[in-house]
Amino acid sequence: MLTFAVAVFFLLITPGPGVLTTAGVGAAFGRKAGLQYVSGLCVGNALVGLAVVTGLAAIIFAVPWVRTILLVLSALYLSYLAFRIATAGSKIAFIEADSQPGFFSGVTLQAINPKAYAVNTALFSGFAILPDALLMETVIKFGILNAIWIPIHLLWLAAGIYVERMELAPHIQFRVNMMMACSLMVVVVLAIYSLL
Repeated sequence: MLTFAVAVFFLLITPGPGVLTTAGVGAAFGRKAGLQYVSGLCVGNALVGLAVVTGLAAIIFAVPWVRTILLVLSALYLSYLAFRIATAGSKIAFIEADSQPGFFSGVTLQAINPKAYAVNTALFSGFAILPDALLMETVIKFGILNAIWIPIHLLWLAAGIYVERMELAPHIQFRVNMMMACSLMVVVVLAIYSLL
C-alpha cells in the first residue's frame, strides 16, 4: 500500500492539465473560482476512475498481458509529459485560463484529460494490494487516491494564487520545471517496479 500511496503522490503532484489549469485559475480568478473548479475536477476524476475500473477492470485483471500493456502505455505517456515539462524552458508554464471556469469546466476537463485516464489506469491496473479481493482493493485505492488528490489540488490552487504575486527569477522557474519532471519520472520507475 505504501508503494501505491507514493505513486499516487508523485502522479498527482506533477503537472498535467488538471493541476496546471487549477494553478492558472487560482492565478487568474482567485480562491472562490478555484475551489469551484477543483470541486469539478474532483468529481470528474472520480468519474474517470469509475470508467476505468468498470470498463477495463475485468479485461485488465483477467488477462495479465493486457494489464502490463496498459501500464507500459501509461508509463510512456507519463514519460512524454516529463519530457515536455523538462524542456519547457525558464518559465513555469501554468496553463492560463482566459475566462472564469467553474464546476462544470472541471468535470469536462477530466472527462477529456488523457493524464487522468493514464493515471487511473496505472493506479488501478498496477500496484496490487489485495489481488484476491478486487472489490476491496478498488475501494481502498479510491480512498487513498482521494485522500491525496484533494490536498494536492488545493496546494496547486494556492500555488497559482501565490506564485502570481511573486516575481521568480528565470533560473528558479527552470529548476521548478526540472523538479516536476523528475517527480513524474519517479512515478514511471515505481510503476515499472510494481510489475516485477
